[in-house]
Amino acid sequence: MSTTRPFSPGDRGPEPSGASGVSEGDVPATGGSDEGAPAAEASGGGAVPSLRPEPSTAPEAAAQAAAGRQVRRLDFGDQSGVVPLARDFARQALYAWGWLPAATADQRAAAEDVLLVVSELVTNACLHAEGPDQLWIACDNKVIRVEVSDRGTGQPAPRTPHRAGRPGGHGMFIVQRLCLDWGVMRTPGVAGKTVWAELGAPA
Repeated sequence: MSTTRPFSPGDRGPEPSGASGVSEGDVPATGGSDEGAPAAEASGGGAVPSLRPEPSTAPEAAAQAAAGRQVRRLDFGDQSGVVPLARDFARQALYAWGWLPAATADQRAAAEDVLLVVSELVTNACLHAEGPDQLWIACDNKVIRVEVSDRGTGQPAPRTPHRAGRPGGHGMFIVQRLCLDWGVMRTPGVAGKTVWAELGAPA
């Protein structure tokens, strides 16, 4: 069960500017960070494909879309207040995919976990990578995948040893505890990275 969140995931706001809600086969290609095949540095040790479609994988992306995978993207640009903006965007996606409104306490906790992970990844990009560039969120077979891209060169990692009473340094520890898996992807020769995380729906 999740801990208490700053505010309820049931509060919906207007669709943020720069947002797109489309199935994976219709996701438009974005800027230079999408060129080339991204290399995955997964915490579990395996390569995990990005949500961002590459030209060479367009047929595969179309097949995934036909199978019901839904993907939404938010471009932050020069917008302010990116953390609440990202939460509102993720909340609207959860409503569109049926995770909200939640029928049970476990379903509500799962939705709150998604919103918390989105907040932590975007906050981490703000604190350590000059802010996020894009947020991608996808729903596939009861798994939510979140990706936050930025231009930072650092390697996110939970602070060790973790001390619960110490201010700050809890973001990636929270992500690690709540997610099925998470990791970092980089594209060779391109500045920046994409931090991804996957969360499961309640049974």
